[in-house]
Amino acid sequence: MTGAAASSPEGLTTGMVVVFGVTAVALALFVSSRIRIDVSAVLVMVLLILLEPWTRITPELGLSGFANPATLTVLAMFVLSEGVRRTGVIRAVGRKLIQLTGDDESKQLAATIGLAGPLAGFVNNTPVVAILMPMVVDIAERTKTSPSRLLIPLSYAAMLGGMLTVIGTSTNILASDISGRLLGRPFTMFEFTALGALVLVTGGAYLLTVGRHLIPERIRPGEGPEELFALADYLGEVKVGEESALAGLPVNEIGRETGLDVTVLRIVRGDRELRGILGNRRVRAGDSLLVRANSGTLAELLEVDGVTAPEAGNPPLPPRSRGDGTAHEGDETEEATPLRLVEVVVLPDTSLTDRTLEQLRFRQRYGGSVLGIRRRGRLVDRKLSEVALQGGDALLIEADPDTVERLATDRNLILGQDVDRPDYRTSRVVPALAIVAAVVSLAALGVLPIVIAALAGMVAMVLTGCLDASEVYEAVDWNVIFLLAGVIPLGIALERSGGAAFLAELLIPLADVVPVLLFAGAFYMITAILTEVLTNVASLVLMAPIAVDIAGRVGGDPFSFLLLVTFAASCSLMTPVGYQTNLMIFDAGGYRFSDFLRVGVPLQILLAVVTSVGIAVIWGF
Repeated sequence: MTGAAASSPEGLTTGMVVVFGVTAVALALFVSSRIRIDVSAVLVMVLLILLEPWTRITPELGLSGFANPATLTVLAMFVLSEGVRRTGVIRAVGRKLIQLTGDDESKQLAATIGLAGPLAGFVNNTPVVAILMPMVVDIAERTKTSPSRLLIPLSYAAMLGGMLTVIGTSTNILASDISGRLLGRPFTMFEFTALGALVLVTGGAYLLTVGRHLIPERIRPGEGPEELFALADYLGEVKVGEESALAGLPVNEIGRETGLDVTVLRIVRGDRELRGILGNRRVRAGDSLLVRANSGTLAELLEVDGVTAPEAGNPPLPPRSRGDGTAHEGDETEEATPLRLVEVVVLPDTSLTDRTLEQLRFRQRYGGSVLGIRRRGRLVDRKLSEVALQGGDALLIEADPDTVERLATDRNLILGQDVDRPDYRTSRVVPALAIVAAVVSLAALGVLPIVIAALAGMVAMVLTGCLDASEVYEAVDWNVIFLLAGVIPLGIALERSGGAAFLAELLIPLADVVPVLLFAGAFYMITAILTEVLTNVASLVLMAPIAVDIAGRVGGDPFSFLLLVTFAASCSLMTPVGYQTNLMIFDAGGYRFSDFLRVGVPLQILLAVVTSVGIAVIWGF
């Protein structure tokens, strides 16, 4: 490699400039997140088609991403993963394994890594983390361990485990398609399993040793959701006097009448408690109101005529209870049921994201009251009903058992504690696992292409009763599908316009003056950094054709360089926003942005070395 002659890049063409311009638009949209990332991808696809004379992307080629084998394989794998999840087998294995760890943090950490990593090689890593996270938090609480110590390892292990097989991540599947298109040889099922195992073992060893000492204990053992959400700053109790301006007002007019941003959560009237949907309830003199407000607003509320703080010696609010949740004017006694505070995490890019609690009719949909929202470690300090939810948001909810069950079974949310899930189809465990094994075997043995085997497995999941037909559509993360379909033409445009070759030429001088392993490690880190600010799919699409061109121009092995980019794009370890599993555990672990830098940067540098050396030894550059 070092013997290759350096050459200056050829001049820019108009086509290259146009494609680079579209790429810049894509980067700006992905980084800013002003538009949903899947919508941004479709916009990029449309731009490439409209600019066909320069991008060379015809309508047929632009739309080909929707029929691309990678897109269809990812779609089918979502369904297969959901079929396995619905049986409860992952949860059962997780419970059994974690039970064996006792209160030994080292064993808990090893069990978490040892379970999440291998599972993610065959089941999409998002449901793996979604299923295991409540169990990890639960075992941490019961054994007085900080969940902060276990959740980053859970996310990292699931990401690294995805590199065990070609179906482990959507990035691998797309990389296989790119390899087939550019090199004439898609990845086989276990093409890079040896390297993936090396990466997983290296990452696991790091997390059990050096990384363990770098992960902070952000949540103290035994600390509940009330402390995490600083509930005292957000909830307050006020008494409505005989001459109060609030007496006689419906609850939903209190904010307008006082000009204050307060939400009434429940009314205590004598020895009874009124809650549920309180909008039309009229406040009476003598009522005690539990309100949500920041401390300044609460102080202003106490300045309203006839509104006072509870007098010393007054009986406390009665035990939390909840009625049937229907709005009515009468004073019928509502049947009391026990309530508790639970924390849920909003999954990224779901039907809940980018919509407010009010738009979602969250309370009517689930039956619980949202008392607080944490976003990337910070409490949201404005009217909660008007906050547009984002992926990774943690919600503190006051809920009864029925509501907890609804939250636990909703695919848009992760309940932050382990609960029984009666909807699991335990009788379908054997068929579901057999279908996944058949898909892997048929693809590995070359009997069927991966896409055909996966689609056949998807149909089999329905025919065997592992999934209902309607659940197939719910199982698919359509944001990922549209993202894939939208960015695939961008990679093609970079190739056809000569843009990839132009960028490769710019890097060749560096390849001539540094050793091959050092160059490979640097190229790995460039891709890894791009993954943090874009997405794993977008960074792969941008870097893959450049990697293949560089290899061709310096006499290296294009397959090895493409594999290097694939591993770098699939491991987003340095920030909480680079990959959705990091977002999922961010608030549940009470982490700060800097925690991922502290733990992830050394690990990413270590993996750059291990991956480069591993590829050099197994395939050669």
